[in-house]
Amino acid sequence: MSELIRDKQKRKALLKHMIGELHSGQAPDAVRPQLVRLLGKVPYDEVVEVEQELIAEGLPQEEVLKLCDIHHAALGDVLDSGSELDLPVGHPVHTFQHENEALAWEVKELGKFYDGMAGMNDGDSLEDVLPGIRGRFNNLMDVDKHYLRKENLLFPFLEKRDITGPPTVMWGKHDETREFLKNAQTALHEAAVAEPAVSDLQALVDLVLRPASDAVQSMIDKETQILLPMCMDTLDEADWWEVEQGTEDYGYCLYAPEQSWRPEGVEAPAATGADDGLIKLSTGTFNPAQLEAVLSNIPFDITFVDEDDTVRFFSHGRERIFARSKAILGRKVQYCHPPKSVDTVERILTDFKSGEQERAAFWIQMGGKFISIEYYALRDQDDKYLGTLEVSQDLTAKRALEGEQRLLSYDDEETSA
Repeated sequence: MSELIRDKQKRKALLKHMIGELHSGQAPDAVRPQLVRLLGKVPYDEVVEVEQELIAEGLPQEEVLKLCDIHHAALGDVLDSGSELDLPVGHPVHTFQHENEALAWEVKELGKFYDGMAGMNDGDSLEDVLPGIRGRFNNLMDVDKHYLRKENLLFPFLEKRDITGPPTVMWGKHDETREFLKNAQTALHEAAVAEPAVSDLQALVDLVLRPASDAVQSMIDKETQILLPMCMDTLDEADWWEVEQGTEDYGYCLYAPEQSWRPEGVEAPAATGADDGLIKLSTGTFNPAQLEAVLSNIPFDITFVDEDDTVRFFSHGRERIFARSKAILGRKVQYCHPPKSVDTVERILTDFKSGEQERAAFWIQMGGKFISIEYYALRDQDDKYLGTLEVSQDLTAKRALEGEQRLLSYDDEETSA
């Protein structure tokens, strides 16, 4: 045992020395061969311990943040995160993993756009390129929900166990990535208006877009190699149960598990309250099961967007007109629409918030059906804006009605008549 401890201490001392070289300006490519030769595979927990010690010894957290990507570039595949995590559907880590897979796919698709532009010249059409890039970046913006769950659900459990270095560094990298993505969104919106030449868009890729998508991929790698294995080693089943219970408060990122997860032997909390869990409204009450049944059986689809433009609810009836999944919950409504529709969405929201408009109506032909889509501004008794309600309805059958029907007749009787 003492020999193992000495070996670990020696590895950590060498690793700290190598990181010190990086801090002094050594290039990652120069340090990597030394790491491989001297350390072989570096257990992720030793990397965490070393960075924690460096912070404790006085290295400013800002410096650790600034050099975090250099560390990652130098360590790369030298890190050993252990065996592949095999977890049941619905477990928070399983969800994080699948969200990362979806995000990595978006980054890979962006890479195809970037590579395809390399062979283009000014005068070539960007008609298929720019909307595609905007769509991919709209999807990448969903990563904010992924980061919020890490920051508010995972990091507190690490900090309770005095693991403060990785959460601090990663939270800082989250904010950097958010800023990269925000700048990319702004630049893409301006580019769509300006109709840039190919060379201008290529410059935008190099200066703004690629750094943003690379930042997302870098965080995926850090989670896979360090954070998620460390959390699996640190949190117990009761901790993960708390994380799972808080997940829907923040929403899912490009993926929603098909079923919930609960550790064995843990019961779901019983509904409590003075009225036995009744939801009291101004004109009556529901228990949660009744309200769920009502909203699932209304003859149209509804989606609620709150005052901050965040999707908070959608009805899940038997025959939805437009597909929805829980992945949209907690997502900004602007990113739930194709790029060509975003300006219209923004105008509706702006007019609703200002009080200039209360309703916006559209109707379309889709798959042989006549579809009505209406948006309503929601306000409280003091006329304060609360959000927007989208109502979609298939009116094909109702438009075909003629005469009157005053006698009881079920649909199956009409079909067999």
